[in-house]
Amino acid sequence: MSSAPPSLLMVDDEPELRTLLAEYFGKQGFAVDTAADAAAARQRFAAAPPAVAILDVHMPGEDGLSLARWIREHHPATGIVMLTTAAEAMDRIIGLEVGADDYVPKPFELRELLARVKSLLRRLAPASNGEAGAPPAAAAKAVRFGQCLLHLDERRLVGADGVEIALTASEFDLLALFARAPNRPLNRDQIMEQAHNRGWDVFDRSIDLRIMRLRRKIERNPDKPEVIKTVRNVGYVFVSS
Repeated sequence: MSSAPPSLLMVDDEPELRTLLAEYFGKQGFAVDTAADAAAARQRFAAAPPAVAILDVHMPGEDGLSLARWIREHHPATGIVMLTTAAEAMDRIIGLEVGADDYVPKPFELRELLARVKSLLRRLAPASNGEAGAPPAAAAKAVRFGQCLLHLDERRLVGADGVEIALTASEFDLLALFARAPNRPLNRDQIMEQAHNRGWDVFDRSIDLRIMRLRRKIERNPDKPEVIKTVRNVGYVFVSS
């Protein structure tokens, strides 16, 4: 039995771009739906949350950043790719802060956007079958730190109360990277190298933003981190229990 095609929601106020992307991704084996604005996108989510949502940042009414924040809060399993113009660095930073997994600057090549979406789907998929090239420490099933338990094979983070803590695909990848190198300082170059290997489009500032977001979720006091600590003039270190 063949598996269902991955679902994709394209949200953009430009009808020509929606039509182009729907046709292109449809030919690539995706089940594509489109929405012209945030209100229509919410209706699509009410019917069936997609695996990945591609959101334009600038839309009339509610913008893509606000929609991304809503998706992350109510549908944490959906991957989010933001579309921005090349000059909108601030939009990309805010997008990462609200929970976007990746961004693609306009204008873009269709093949690049396809590669980003496929990479995100791989990161969202359960890692129970293992990952080629992963370090030996990746064989561990779970890592405990503080009052949390990180299930590496299931890609889940569970808090002290037994409730799952929602993580984006990139947040999980970053936390797993630290968990597989406990008590070993990692500099930004090392983190960015691993990030590029996983298909992230990262820059120095985005690493700090992702770590800041992780601290908000896993630290008792994000301003005084006990799990992911800053190592002055080096980078960061994950302190295991």
